[in-house]
Amino acid sequence: MDNQKIENLLNLSLWASPEERMRSAPLGAGYDPEDQTFEVVIRYQGDPSFLEEAALSSTLLLGNYAILRLSREALERVSLLPRVTFMEMPKSLYFAAADGRAASCINPVQSGSAAGVPLTGKGVLLACLDSGVDYTHPDFRRPDGSTRILRLWDQTVPDGPPPEGYHLGTLYTEEQINAALASAAPLEQVPSRDASGHGTAVLGIAAGNGLASGGVLKGAAPEASLLAVKLGTPKPGDFPRTTQLMQALDYAVRFSIQQALPLAVNISFGNSYGSHSGDSLLETYIDAVSGLGRNVICVGAGNDGEGRTHHTGRMVSGQTSDTEFSITPYTLGTSLQIWKQYVDEADVWLIHPGGESAGPLRPGQGPLRIRLANTEVLALYGMPGPFSLLQEIFLDFLPAPGASYVDSGVWTLRLTPRRITHGTFHMWLPGSGSDSSAAFYLPSPDATLTIPSTAGRALTAGAYNSGLSSYAPFSGRGQALLQSGPKPDLAAPGVDIQAPRPGGGYGLFTGTSFAAPFVAGSAALLMEWGIVRGNDPFLYGEKLKAYLRKGARPLPGISEYPDPRVGYGALCLGESFP
Repeated sequence: MDNQKIENLLNLSLWASPEERMRSAPLGAGYDPEDQTFEVVIRYQGDPSFLEEAALSSTLLLGNYAILRLSREALERVSLLPRVTFMEMPKSLYFAAADGRAASCINPVQSGSAAGVPLTGKGVLLACLDSGVDYTHPDFRRPDGSTRILRLWDQTVPDGPPPEGYHLGTLYTEEQINAALASAAPLEQVPSRDASGHGTAVLGIAAGNGLASGGVLKGAAPEASLLAVKLGTPKPGDFPRTTQLMQALDYAVRFSIQQALPLAVNISFGNSYGSHSGDSLLETYIDAVSGLGRNVICVGAGNDGEGRTHHTGRMVSGQTSDTEFSITPYTLGTSLQIWKQYVDEADVWLIHPGGESAGPLRPGQGPLRIRLANTEVLALYGMPGPFSLLQEIFLDFLPAPGASYVDSGVWTLRLTPRRITHGTFHMWLPGSGSDSSAAFYLPSPDATLTIPSTAGRALTAGAYNSGLSSYAPFSGRGQALLQSGPKPDLAAPGVDIQAPRPGGGYGLFTGTSFAAPFVAGSAALLMEWGIVRGNDPFLYGEKLKAYLRKGARPLPGISEYPDPRVGYGALCLGESFP
């Protein structure tokens, strides 16, 4: 199958054998080998009733997006319908010592000296879409012991019921959580856990009230109402997928509109697959829902800034371009994507560490299965999609039949230009947090933002070390192929942040995952001041982003802004009020 309304990765997954899909992380995302069905995201036009007839299950999202589970035959039929404009498969998502509140100028806002009145996030809904939350932690409870969590949707608990209109997990109400907290065994009544502690820390930074520390370690918006979604599936070992994130965001926006509450969303997940130009269905969906209701969507920039996962170069007519990357021993699989302008024509050769080569790969060949020693490579030289000028070449590395691992050593990707207009190309390997163990010999630290922090309307947060007043080198950087303007928007403290952990105590956390909630919590305080207290009823979305950009402080050693590492500077909420 080579359908131009289907993304290249999905075309390759449909062509691959069921066994190859099972062994490949990118090609197997959303594929169920038991019933041989595929989960996909589509964008459509008109009345969506036609989807229910073809799909085994369908979840209609805001903005003419939908998530479907289809047989292969139904998938091919649906993709050809005129009202379906594009279709993508899901992508796996990975996680991405000074007082962060003080460094971000949040303390004077909470005390009232910056905005003229103390702000706590009261009257604002803060949604954390993450690994779950320890709802028993004192920081998410009121002084009387009742919960601050209005809704907890655990997508991994299969018993149900899920929220109305969705088909995944179990939704727990404020009343159910309070009943569990009043019982001798809360987790028997509401069996939702945060095994990693990631979501508990993120929500605590954004909106914990610090009760477990006597109020010392409170978050940015300690009186905000809370909504938590634990992303994922009941299957053990699965990473959350973009389809689950889209449903979580869809629910958060719908719930905030239903409750007439302004909404600040925190997303501290991401992945490296895509052109990083903001044109995937996940990115455009974020852009679409950001204009519904009164919301702001904060996304961490990811931790690939020094991860050796991105390489860029320039093709010159008459000269070959070699890119070396290493695969470590005992690697079960990895992948490589190349993105270039469609107007540039080039052949692709793949050279094995032992010297054997395969190629040339050219457009129009369709999916290819290449055997090099003990490695099988599934390859597709794709075509531009309906919403992109870019062309992708995708290579998926698997152990060959009979082998246990991909061949280790130094591989070479050779581009042989035929006709060059622009010449620039970008390559990405799987980012930090994935199971891959491959690295470029000459990495490029720019364009290392993870997706969906590349969405145009997302409020993208990088990380800096507030103790040293310096950029954190792991933080993802812009901008390369971005069409939406500078990214990240700003940076927030992301090194050695004290935050709640499951069980009732606190721990130290580092990463852009823990910078983003400072921004989300700050957004909640601005929305309280503007919307709840009536100072500016339109203080959400791009306007709120503009205020935070303007208030950001410069960092030592950085003279020009916006900067691809820290955007417009370090978060300073106290200087962000008009």
